[in-house]
Amino acid sequence: METNNRLYRTRDSIIAGVCGGLADYFGLDRTLIRIATAILILFGGLSLWVYIILWILIPKAPAQLNP
Repeated sequence: METNNRLYRTRDSIIAGVCGGLADYFGLDRTLIRIATAILILFGGLSLWVYIILWILIPKAPAQLNP
């Protein structure tokens, strides 16, 4: 099994691919990361600005990495 140790935003994303990329990087379920992020943004634990900054800083995954 090939492991990808680089952090990329996923191409099959809902908004920007940040949550999917973080989930793939840490080996977690994408849905859980998306729900946790939404809850943290809504209740003030995570700023929307942090998400936007990650959107800008994390590169989009190359086409050959996604199935």
